[in-house]
Amino acid sequence: MADAATEQSALRTLIVDDEPLAVERIQVICAEIDAISVAGTASDGAAALRLIDKLAPDLVLLDMTMPELDGLGVARKLADLDNPPAVIFVTAHDHFAVEAFDLEAIDYVLKPVAADRLERAIERAIARRGSRKEKGSRWLEELWVPHRSELLRIAVSEVHRIDAERDYVRLHVGEGEKAHSYLLLQTIAGLEARLDPDEFIRIHRSTILRRDNIRGLRHDGLGVWSAELQNGDALRIGRTFLSKVKAMAGR
Repeated sequence: MADAATEQSALRTLIVDDEPLAVERIQVICAEIDAISVAGTASDGAAALRLIDKLAPDLVLLDMTMPELDGLGVARKLADLDNPPAVIFVTAHDHFAVEAFDLEAIDYVLKPVAADRLERAIERAIARRGSRKEKGSRWLEELWVPHRSELLRIAVSEVHRIDAERDYVRLHVGEGEKAHSYLLLQTIAGLEARLDPDEFIRIHRSTILRRDNIRGLRHDGLGVWSAELQNGDALRIGRTFLSKVKAMAGR
């Protein structure tokens, strides 16, 4: 059991979910975590906003899919507050991860909620306490990608290549034995708009590269150019993107 000092410093937490069984499960898990105290629960987005205004919680455990005002809608409204609570999305769906991070959520926990996974998310909220990022950051710094039964947080700085695969993109991270790739439900055009153009450049309708992954450009004849990568691979540059890529190289 937590002592008085711990209770005073615990994150006051609001649970928001339209499924009573989900609320009950999260409450049971939260009861075992001394770092938080449950200040209340809400079963829809509108009620959540009213309680947030009244209770001023430090943290909101927010379901993504709810009737009328969903979790993303609630988070967008919270983003307009001067001192918004931290948000951890708790959801059965993994395809909102880019939008969730765009709203500066602390974490994105998949249902059925595992106690250790929620506790790790809450630890992140505690670490962020008092060090919230300044508003107005336009470019993505991290991405959540589905991996097995959870979502992994990938720093954008670790991604060196992105390939389009229909409605998905494949993120390439690391090299050699440490190389991994992850599928993310997001169009390449939608992701390109959220990446810092000083760090990434699109060379083809299906390919985005990290600029420092490009070792040089090669003219293959008949107006065809390729980008040579640091690992020795060469990728063809699409004609639509050729002038921008050449401009990057000062040509």
